[in-house]
Amino acid sequence: MSPCLHIPKPPHPVSPYPMPLCPYVPTSPHPCPAVTHWCLQVLQAQLDALRQGQESILSSCAFTEQALRHGTAPEVLLVQKQMSERLRDLAARDFPEHPQQNAQLDYLVETDGLRKSILNLGALVTTSATAHHTVATGEGLRHAVVGQPASLSVTTKDKDGELVRSGSARLRFQVTAPDGAAAEAEVQDNKNGTYELLYTPRAEGDFLLSILLYGQPIRGSPFRARAVKASDVPPSPDDVKRRVKSPSGGGHIRQKAVRRPSSMYSTGKKKENPIEDELIFRVGSRGREKGEFTNLQGISTSSSGRIVVADSNNQCVQVFSNEGQFRLRFGVRGRSPGQLQRPTGVTVDMNGDIIIADYDNRWVSIFSPEGKFKTKLGAGRLMGPKGVAVDRNGHIIVVDNKACCVFIFQSNGKLVTKFGSRGTAERQFAGPHFVAVNNKNEIVVTDFHNHSVKVFDSSGSFLSYINTAADPLYGPQGLALTSDGHVVVADSGNHCFKAYRYLQ
Repeated sequence: MSPCLHIPKPPHPVSPYPMPLCPYVPTSPHPCPAVTHWCLQVLQAQLDALRQGQESILSSCAFTEQALRHGTAPEVLLVQKQMSERLRDLAARDFPEHPQQNAQLDYLVETDGLRKSILNLGALVTTSATAHHTVATGEGLRHAVVGQPASLSVTTKDKDGELVRSGSARLRFQVTAPDGAAAEAEVQDNKNGTYELLYTPRAEGDFLLSILLYGQPIRGSPFRARAVKASDVPPSPDDVKRRVKSPSGGGHIRQKAVRRPSSMYSTGKKKENPIEDELIFRVGSRGREKGEFTNLQGISTSSSGRIVVADSNNQCVQVFSNEGQFRLRFGVRGRSPGQLQRPTGVTVDMNGDIIIADYDNRWVSIFSPEGKFKTKLGAGRLMGPKGVAVDRNGHIIVVDNKACCVFIFQSNGKLVTKFGSRGTAERQFAGPHFVAVNNKNEIVVTDFHNHSVKVFDSSGSFLSYINTAADPLYGPQGLALTSDGHVVVADSGNHCFKAYRYLQ
């Protein structure tokens, strides 16, 4: 009997696809080498599977040949079943003839996310601003200095005259030089409905300033501004602060405050004072007689050359000449028509009539130039009138301190309109005090607790603030407008009065 045949265990079949398929490796810091390495691994696994298959075929063939050549019939019959299974398994196995991989390596540009981001960039922009109600203010509308930037502000408003709170309006600023050439101009958007306009004149002369909103001129446009040399500019209030040398010729000294003797009017005699000031005369002292006052509040002048003063605690009105000489006193304490309880604001209309705001009586009294009572207005409407003024239409403007609003009456007492309420917004007040009207019929009001001065048009639409940032106010009360475009404000909290530039 021939030796027993040793039938080796066939090798474990290997899958021709041992590696998971992965089209790319996005998390790799170097995607191209990573993909190449992965492809090589897949091909190597396929090669290993083919070699194992080849080894299995060779082993089975060798085994079958050995059995047939050297085995006896019983031995062949003994391994016939096992040999048949192995041969059928090898015959059924599918070995790929070509590499199961391809040479594709493409760069895929992912733009969908980028496209969505681009579509979400920006926003639709529109405003409710209209040229008809939009206004410009600032010194640069009238004056400029050659070679120095001049500025002005534009406040946009909607069709109802209300402030626009957003920017991005199509505002054009064109500056034409005296020779007709276009001058350099700049528009700065403050993103809050206001715009800063800048230009620098390069020569003397009249410049034409054209401000267009959506192609339409704003209110008052075009404007004319005159440019002068720096040497021709008059000194500002800051420049005229006096520096006086001491008698010894040393450094600067400060003038000591001196109490001057009281008088009913000026003596006209020049003081022998080595330090000059701008005082022309001083009128009055504390008391209850003619030319004396106790809590003097409102003061006004007339075209006929008179100074009219409201004395609140003495409950009367006194009239003086422009030289300070006493002319008239009238007023009886009481709460009946024609009587005064607490006179505060006072003004004189174009007829010379004296108009008095009576805070405690809650009305406005009108007297003739001679002090004869004529009529009253605002009774039943006013809660605490304080400031009073007359506009170019003869309307009487009354500031109601308690109600925090402004009333506009006809001279016969008929209410034209009112505006304002309590608060801190542009059209609101917190204890308004006094009022003045400029030559454009705009209404200027001191807002005591908001520490500001506000400008409105003749119908009560807010125009702007007086810019007091350089020296802020603390409790502003009385105010007056000068002919050269300044506003003078009584700053009660700082115990002084201040003059600010203001374009009338």
